[in-house]
Amino acid sequence: MESQHIHTKTESLEGKRILITGGTTGIGRATAILLGSYGAKIFTLGRHQEQLDEALTQIRQAGGQAEGILADMSKQADIERVFQQADQTLGGLDILINNAALAAEGIGEMETEDWRYALETNMLGYIGCTKEAVTRMQQQQKGHIVFIGSMSAVGREAGSSVYVATKTGIQGFAESLRKEVNELGIKVSLIEPGKVKADIHGTSADEQEEEIAKEQMLLAEDIAVAVHYILTQPHRCDVVGLQIRPHKQAI
Repeated sequence: MESQHIHTKTESLEGKRILITGGTTGIGRATAILLGSYGAKIFTLGRHQEQLDEALTQIRQAGGQAEGILADMSKQADIERVFQQADQTLGGLDILINNAALAAEGIGEMETEDWRYALETNMLGYIGCTKEAVTRMQQQQKGHIVFIGSMSAVGREAGSSVYVATKTGIQGFAESLRKEVNELGIKVSLIEPGKVKADIHGTSADEQEEEIAKEQMLLAEDIAVAVHYILTQPHRCDVVGLQIRPHKQAI
């Protein structure tokens, strides 16, 4: 083996222009903090001002550069506004992390307006953001789009059929998109986490901490580390998909 190949050279995130949807809570926030600490320039969004302010403060305290706005990813007008603002703030786009999503139950438990809102956010929002990103990335012949999916697309558990539908749709969309944009120099990766500590579960913080201690639940920071891994692989390497579940979660 030639000596120069003994240790592979990883990609640097220094100065990378990254847009993270839903970067004010959970996986999105943990990812924004971590990537910002490695020198990436972060632009993010959320639906609540207090959460946005807290997230931006935490990213900056970790050494990152960050800006963000309020937006609703179920609305096409908001998606377009986000990308226009990101253009002005970042001066371009290297990486999109599609993360903004809502919890959803079984179809029999949801009112029409609620399941439609979940579908528009979790699936149409991802697709709308992807369209904006691809338009920009194909002009520069490079870029990386990361989808935060869910192991629900694999387990397809009862009681969350609407959520399963959105995450299964994203799974298929990501795979087909990768084949469409590969020749444009754009990478596509899908991360499918199992159960992750979050406000959307409807269980108390103490209950979630107990699940974490039992290795039945992940931390958002665990997924952030996976995103960092994907983005820092040598350019010749494509990490197409990662499935990450708690050690003792049955899926």
